[in-house]
Amino acid sequence: MDRLLPTPEAHDLLDLTRELATRELAGKVDDYEARGEFPREVLRTIGRSGLLGLPYDESVGGAGQPYEIYLQVLEILAGTWLGIAEAVSVHTLSCFPVAAFGSERQRKALPEMLGGELLGAYCLSEPQGGSDAANLTTRAVPDGEDWLVNGTKAWITHGGSADFYNIFCRTGGPGAKGISCLLADANTPGLLPQARERLMGLRSSAPAQIVLDNARIPHDRIVGEEGQGFAIAMKALDAGRLGIAACAVGLAQAALSYAVSYAREREQFGQPIGRFQGVGFMLADMATQVSAARALLLSAARLKDAGRPFSTEAAKAKLFATDAAMRVTTDAVQVLGGYGYVADHPVERWFREAKVLQIVEGTNQIQRMVIARSLTG
Repeated sequence: MDRLLPTPEAHDLLDLTRELATRELAGKVDDYEARGEFPREVLRTIGRSGLLGLPYDESVGGAGQPYEIYLQVLEILAGTWLGIAEAVSVHTLSCFPVAAFGSERQRKALPEMLGGELLGAYCLSEPQGGSDAANLTTRAVPDGEDWLVNGTKAWITHGGSADFYNIFCRTGGPGAKGISCLLADANTPGLLPQARERLMGLRSSAPAQIVLDNARIPHDRIVGEEGQGFAIAMKALDAGRLGIAACAVGLAQAALSYAVSYAREREQFGQPIGRFQGVGFMLADMATQVSAARALLLSAARLKDAGRPFSTEAAKAKLFATDAAMRVTTDAVQVLGGYGYVADHPVERWFREAKVLQIVEGTNQIQRMVIARSLTG
């Protein structure tokens, strides 16, 4: 693939990512997925290679890379192991509250966070509501020098494996203005990770519920101001949606490349199946979807890098890229025919994984609401 990158350093970074994916990820993904084991040590390797703090400032332990480059790193990782790419994306999201709104004391932990020694989790969704985050019910009340927190968080990536948790909870009245963000350590008394969910795909990075049963979090662990939590959550999700879109592009590119290779080699009726119009046109549509998704993603990233509003463009990129990944992986299975339905080929795994990307970081129906509201005011 011919990428237009802004600097030689960016080319070197993507080359490093490809090498790391080949050396550290490709030979492990099937085993971890089959066992449903979270790849914590693999993530430490990713962190020590400098890939867990790419878009954050070098002064706090990041790499100071533009989002345009960070997202292409995610794309490459996702093409080899979506579970790792999604984990990198969620960890990057989890570092945002402290990096952007944290106190001086809280920000002292950023080098360990961005270096991957401390893994983060982002606790916004609840069993009764994921899309309607402004009406969350987890509540924190002052109790001496602490907050006493009760409630349940759901679909928490890194739940039970994380070292720190961003807990979005109600410290005030109803609605968005009553929500705050608390930073909790994994060993917080009363913070109780539950069994991991059994997923259709993405089994190595399955989420878990987090029960908060009179969890005691020190009062000074509030991130930003009291009542600012919902605004923090939404700002983080704007960037997080770009991360999921990048994962979708990487997954779709992998499926396209595999299908093209198969169509060149598989022969029927005396010629490669890719020469038949029915297959060739399918591949052409797949390639167009991938290119369009990547272009939309990078356009949104460049707006973010330029300091311009990008929320609506992030919603468009997440919507289009994840829908495209679902279509492309479905068609990749079809190109392989019966072989596409067996685990000997990775397209069946990519097909199962693509579905979740239409749901996480805001369902695609929510993305359509965001886009529609931007059009109608």
